Amino acid sequence: MAGEMSVAEWVEWQKTAFTGRRRFLRDVFFQRFLARYLWKVTVEGLDYVPATGPAMIMMSHSTMVDITLPLGVIKNRFVVAMSKQENFQSPLLGLVVRSWGAIPVRRGEVDRRALETTLELLRAGELVLIMPEGTRTPALREAKDGLAYLALKADALIVPAAVWGLERYVQDALRLKRPEAHIRFGPPFRLRQQAEKRVPRDVLAQMTREMMYQLARLYPEHKRGHYADLSLATTEYLIFEG
Repeated sequence: MAGEMSVAEWVEWQKTAFTGRRRFLRDVFFQRFLARYLWKVTVEGLDYVPATGPAMIMMSHSTMVDITLPLGVIKNRFVVAMSKQENFQSPLLGLVVRSWGAIPVRRGEVDRRALETTLELLRAGELVLIMPEGTRTPALREAKDGLAYLALKADALIVPAAVWGLERYVQDALRLKRPEAHIRFGPPFRLRQQAEKRVPRDVLAQMTREMMYQLARLYPEHKRGHYADLSLATTEYLIFEG
């Protein structure tokens, strides 16, 4: 983040500071280059993404380039992405995440600065991309409870988004083959607010499971992993919009 800004100052500053670069990366780099020459991109459910108000894109990822799909296909507003600290040191991906104004996240610890920044972004009405498992995985794995905590604190809308098809993007590129990249958005929902000021861990865990099953529904069966048995899905703590 720029200089010695406070979190609130950075959140306000980033609204205009990255607009030009985000527009170039979305409209030129993704739409006119990646989606036209390197990948065949299929998008479903884009209308589920709200044009205004605090919201979170909940997404799993199998490759380091999966993040470019939601950033590139959502056109009614810009997405503020979270990305692990190591990505900022990568030659190509690092250039993209820095230019986009992504939030660096330290893995293996509770990154309070990243949590505070995400909450402030949501309170400011932004759309934030979060990956609840915290790491790349070939199929869904048991998620952490951080997304449920943030969604409750900000009363934010949650839009699940499944991405697949780029697992062999390097091999495909070497063979001059365009992989079929898919992104499918699902019905948005909120978490039911609780009377307790401090939500019990078992309730947060149940909320997380319910959210992840909504994400699993969007994937082909072989990508559902830990959440493969959709008959176990419940919606006790979910409030669907519309």
